[in-house]
Amino acid sequence: MLSRLLKEHQAKQSERRELQERRRREAIAAATCLTEALVDHLNVGVAQAYVNQRKLDHEVKTLQFQAAQFAKQTGQWISMVENFNQALKVRGSHGCPAAVVLPSLA
Repeated sequence: MLSRLLKEHQAKQSERRELQERRRREAIAAATCLTEALVDHLNVGVAQAYVNQRKLDHEVKTLQFQAAQFAKQTGQWISMVENFNQALKVRGSHGCPAAVVLPSLA
């Protein structure tokens, strides 16, 4: 009777160990799947951030080039306007030839 109880006890302990081991393996597998899913999700976000950063860098370079071109063109326009104003001042200091000629014809 005692040996039978001992065998039953050992069988139950063996079943419990096997069940515990199976649950441990399942928990490890689930944790591994969760970790992989989280890393994949994080990698997608990092990859998107990298792509966005590259786009922004390209846009910044383009904008810097356009701003430099605009500044150069604006400088040329200012120079043209100043030259035009100077020419008008020179022309105005000599007077209008028609204003000098017309009174002498009358």
